[in-house]
Amino acid sequence: MEDEKKATTMEEVKVEEKETAASDVSLKELSKKLDDFAKERDWEMYHAPRNLLLAMIAEVGELSELFMWKGEVPKGLPGWKEEEKEHLGEELSDVLLYLIRLSDMCGVDLGDAATRKIVKNAVKYPAPSKKA
Repeated sequence: MEDEKKATTMEEVKVEEKETAASDVSLKELSKKLDDFAKERDWEMYHAPRNLLLAMIAEVGELSELFMWKGEVPKGLPGWKEEEKEHLGEELSDVLLYLIRLSDMCGVDLGDAATRKIVKNAVKYPAPSKKA
């Protein structure tokens, strides 16, 4: 393994030939990649829940800056340049990755918690009945 070249740039991080689309990646797969990433860099000591939460909040701030002064933004982001949409994807990813890492460091199965929350919300906010 020591002979393997470590990726140092995003270009080198290109995912090896994929059998499934990147959009099909699971929370567990992302969690494993994040854990490996932190271990390879000896960053685990910095990944206390508080630090991860504050880093995630900073990323949410960066995300919100993309929408600042744009007024209402319709679905699909018409009028946005491709580079703006790409930047949006990067900031959304930063928030997601910190959220996944935070949930791992807190011992929360995020997929399970989110599924339970959807069920709980369905009970709390039932859909209106359809009348024939």
